[in-house]
Amino acid sequence: MDLFFLGTGAGMPAKLRNVTSIALKLLEERGAVWLFDVGEATQHQILHTAIKPRRIEKIFITHLHGDHIYGLPGLLSSRSFQGGETEVTVYGPKGIKEYIQVSLSLSQTYLKYPLSVIEISEGIIFEDEQFTVEARRLDHGIPSYGYRIVERDRPGTLLADKLKAAGVQPGPIFRKIKNGESVTLEDGRVIEPDKFLGPSQKGRIVTILGDTRYCENSRWLAQDADFLVHEATFAKGEEQLAFDYFHSTTRQAAEIANQADCKRLCLTHISSRYDRQAWLELVDEAREVFPETDIAEDFKEFNIPSK
Repeated sequence: MDLFFLGTGAGMPAKLRNVTSIALKLLEERGAVWLFDVGEATQHQILHTAIKPRRIEKIFITHLHGDHIYGLPGLLSSRSFQGGETEVTVYGPKGIKEYIQVSLSLSQTYLKYPLSVIEISEGIIFEDEQFTVEARRLDHGIPSYGYRIVERDRPGTLLADKLKAAGVQPGPIFRKIKNGESVTLEDGRVIEPDKFLGPSQKGRIVTILGDTRYCENSRWLAQDADFLVHEATFAKGEEQLAFDYFHSTTRQAAEIANQADCKRLCLTHISSRYDRQAWLELVDEAREVFPETDIAEDFKEFNIPSK
């Protein structure tokens, strides 16, 4: 599980930072990539990476401001031209369906793969045997959501040597035991998985927030997260400016991470008023409150290790 930042700036493209888009790479878990926001030129950013558009399975839009959605129609179109055939599901606030339909219709774009668009409200918006995704409303000028991605606990490591000692050879039985199934052998013995698996592996939690003021729902979504992505449009000391423009400061992001007992925090959605030298100061401001803080940059990747 890796988070790859395709765009990390606020408002409009800048020389040092493109507008917002984040790829959650779940290649080992499900052979897929999930995108969070698709700012203008996201597909151009992808061209400089190893990410394959046909791997994109789900797209989560936090809100409908242009710096978070202007790249979406182009990406969907190019994915079709590039041979993508598997279904894509787009989740986002009310209005995202009309935006996509109008964009594709007026440009006479016809996709060669199934596209599903789900307009969300608060609560669990996706759930399967591997992950749940929950959304909650944040505090922004228009409806903006944060997403909490929770990986289900995984079976423990297969104790292969113990199975071999019991007379079981590698093959289909190993797979069944790994999947938690009881197996009856030819001699009548029943192999119970709990005796041949190590402790279960705790699932990881990733929280990705849209644009927001400092608010309680940010803390709730971030509770016990292994990795929190929080906007930090403004520096410490600019709290009034952040409030007026419905954004957060570096220190406010760090306070959320600290209150929620997160393991790591990554600042993103950085205003173009801050240059490379200032980025170091932004990180230091947050680390005064929450030491395990990094700042996102375009094309920067973070691994989220298994527990």
